[in-house]
Parts: sequence; structure tokens; C-alpha cells
Amino acid sequence: MHKKTVVISLGGSIIVPDRIDVNFLHEFRRVILSLPDERFIIICGGGKICRQYQDAAKTLGEISKEDLDWVGIRATRLNAELVRTCFGGDAHGKVIHDPHAPIDDTRRIIVGAGFEPGSSTDLRAVQLAKRFDAARVINMSNIDYVYSADPKKDPGAQKMETISWKAFRKLVGDTWDPGMNMPFDPIASKEADGLGLSVAIIGNDMPNFERLLKGESFRGTIIS
Repeated sequence: MHKKTVVISLGGSIIVPDRIDVNFLHEFRRVILSLPDERFIIICGGGKICRQYQDAAKTLGEISKEDLDWVGIRATRLNAELVRTCFGGDAHGKVIHDPHAPIDDTRRIIVGAGFEPGSSTDLRAVQLAKRFDAARVINMSNIDYVYSADPKKDPGAQKMETISWKAFRKLVGDTWDPGMNMPFDPIASKEADGLGLSVAIIGNDMPNFERLLKGESFRGTIIS
């Protein structure tokens, strides 16, 4: 019997920041395998690959938001296949797309990706957290905190260690656009808020990730 389920929304931007980050994947695997009594559900985003394909599609002619989303979804699935292979026989044999479909959970590591247009893989993480009774989603990406404003545009933007869903949803709005880059997507935020889930925004520092998993003090933002 697994002690608990840990759900991770793993940003594609840290799987493939420019080239595939093999060192990150080695360390990520090491940390996950070091905790054999916990089940991990890892949902992979599209990141830079997704945005490159979406940008190319926009230059080729008129393209709908739905089609842009499908381009991004395929990118998430490619990233997820790579992550799944990292874990070999410890992982479920197939990447999960539909969060509501039957899942063979006899393996303690499940890797998932995008499913349908209209939101990011953050929503899949929230849906699977609900399904497997996880109280929290860990969001690993190239964003280490929630800030009071976009720090790239506002040098006075402040890091926040905690923020309510009400305040966070004011920051990110209610609308999803394919390829948007937010700490946590607006549609997933609405769902998580309704379910009473918390989300930890932690960046991509591996020792920091380990501290969080062990219940120790960590750097990042808790949204609740």
C-alpha cells in the first residue's frame, strides 16, 4: 500500500530548455526512485518544443486556437515518452492521456501528458490529484515563485511565499491561450480552487525539490 500519491506538473521548459536536459532527467529520476514508498504521477508539459511548433504553425497560415492546442498536446506527449523511458520497468508502460480512463496503477510511477484542447497539462495534474486523493500538486518549471507582477517587466515585483487562490486567479485571469506561460494555468487554477487543492510552485532546483518531498523547508510559493 503506497503511503501517499505525489502529483507533479513537470514543465516542458525544464525537460528541454534548449536541448534535452539529460542531467536534469538523471537527477529527477534519482530523487523519485529514492522514495519507494510513494506513488508518483508526473504530468509533462510542452515547453519550448511546444512553442516552437506553435510559432511555426502561425506563420504557415490561419490556424485556430484548437489546432494550436493540438500541436502543443503532441509536444507534451513526446516529452512524456522521454520521461517515461527514464524509469523503465518502474513506470506504467504507457503515457496516460485521458485522466478519466482506466489506469493500471500497479506501477508506482505514472507518466501523463496533454489530452484535449482548452487548457494546459496543469489541468490534467489537478484532475489526477482529485482521482488519486492527493492534497497537493507540485509544479516544477522555470518559474521559482509566484510574483506580485511579471518580474521581466516590473523590477519591483515581489516574490510571494503564500497566496490565496482568489488573489492568484486575479493575477492570471480566467482565459486560456495556447502556449501561454503562467506559473499555473487559469483553467487548472479554477479547478484546483474548487477542489480545495494546494499547489506548490518550486522552480527546477533539485535539492529544493527533495526538501519539499521530505516535508522540509523549501523555496517557492504555496497557492491555497
